[in-house]
Amino acid sequence: MHLFNETFIQLLVLLGVSVFVIAIAKKLNQPYSIALVIVGLLLGITHIPLLEEAESFITQSHVFQAVIISLFLPILLGDATLKLPFSHLREQSKPVLALAFGGTLLSFLIIAFSAYYLLHIPLIVAFTFAALMSATDPISVISIFKSLGVPKKVVTIIEGESLFNDGIAVVLFQISSVYLLSYMELGWMGLGSGLLLFMKFAVGGILIGAVLGYVFSQIIRFYDDYPLEIAFSMLLFFGSFFIAEHFHVSGVIAVVVGGLIFGSYGARIGMSETTKTNINSFWDVVTLVANSLIFLMIGLEIKNIDFEGKWIMIAAAIVIVLLGRTIALYASVHFIKGFPRSWKAVLNWGGLKGSLSIALALSLPPTFEGRDDVLVLTFSVVLFSLLVQGLTIKPLVTKLGLSEKSKETA
Repeated sequence: MHLFNETFIQLLVLLGVSVFVIAIAKKLNQPYSIALVIVGLLLGITHIPLLEEAESFITQSHVFQAVIISLFLPILLGDATLKLPFSHLREQSKPVLALAFGGTLLSFLIIAFSAYYLLHIPLIVAFTFAALMSATDPISVISIFKSLGVPKKVVTIIEGESLFNDGIAVVLFQISSVYLLSYMELGWMGLGSGLLLFMKFAVGGILIGAVLGYVFSQIIRFYDDYPLEIAFSMLLFFGSFFIAEHFHVSGVIAVVVGGLIFGSYGARIGMSETTKTNINSFWDVVTLVANSLIFLMIGLEIKNIDFEGKWIMIAAAIVIVLLGRTIALYASVHFIKGFPRSWKAVLNWGGLKGSLSIALALSLPPTFEGRDDVLVLTFSVVLFSLLVQGLTIKPLVTKLGLSEKSKETA
């Protein structure tokens, strides 16, 4: 009990630090996620006695991974699906599907083979790293886009892409890190088995999400009681995630599908305006707390990463990931007529990597050969993407004339 109290107090201290960082970042009109990563890095490098225990606790692999994957991932996905009207998603379905499926698989293959041939790392390590790099994290970008008044269509595309490609990336990661070698020995049959497993993960997740989304949408018709309906939404997000994981299918895809049905169909048939307002406000607060800890934890994780003598490999990995994203994005939206060039540029540079990549990398067992290389490369690319791309996306949006503010000053 004493240990639990200690841990809880340590987490509260870190939460306190992160909330103050967010408050300052918002005052300065800067993206708070990037500010948190920078503060986390500084805390990771310096020694503050009061925070030492909290830092060492939170940066343990199993803690970081459990907190982000089991606790925060269903929350962030659920919140995003509630806020993303299905009608907006349907309007932009072509680019969203092209990027989420074609773009993700293409960037996965480009990064995997480039890493294998250019970085000379084992094939299983190259494919695992590529799977981690195919997930995009829109949190930082979307807050920047919204503050600049970027067209809603662009925001919908980047949000829709990230919602679906998270699920695909997790499945690719599981296949790459666990099954890849045994499938490769089987040759073409192995490729077939891999595709079948991928379909099982995806379709299973879709079915569980659809059933639970529909069931909870029907349940809320009987109540006009927003605290209870908020509780139902929590049950839906966590329930669909853990039930899907229990049946060894994609929990991420289950939450996305369940949340979309609940947020569109459920809201239409069973939520009053008061409930909609309150449910959105509740999840706004929860996601703020979740994000505040996630991005601080990413920065703190620097303590456990050994960069010694790996700088050339890191630089090469960053270039490979950027080129992989660029080729995959331009190829996958190439056939969509009338897709503005400025949108392509912003979507390309805005495809940031984030917490999911790091959490998955940390979930690799210590027995996984090449785990250290995967961690170093993943951590470095995520940091580069959050700090360099995250801080330059604003000027890029303004330069391309996509923001309301740049139009006002023009």
